[in-house]
Amino acid sequence: MRILILFFIFFSFAMSSQISVFKVEGMHCPLCTTAVKQAISKLEGVEKVSARLNTKEVTVIYSQKVKIEDILEAIKTTSYQGVEVSTKSHE
Repeated sequence: MRILILFFIFFSFAMSSQISVFKVEGMHCPLCTTAVKQAISKLEGVEKVSARLNTKEVTVIYSQKVKIEDILEAIKTTSYQGVEVSTKSHE
């Protein structure tokens, strides 16, 4: 019984996700948002990426194996600079 309980605790911890919002100044067209989304999507553990051109914000849902620095580095590969606005747990 204890093993079963420990398994469920571990499984629920492993399945929790994070959601972060990044400000990416300089995006000025749909191709810009597509490039940023594709770069972030290539990271293992990223579940969903959305970008809003009018607010210059990118929202990323990802597993705990992805680090904020990884996402910022992926954004940088598209010649844009990202700044973390917020991060919270997503269930």
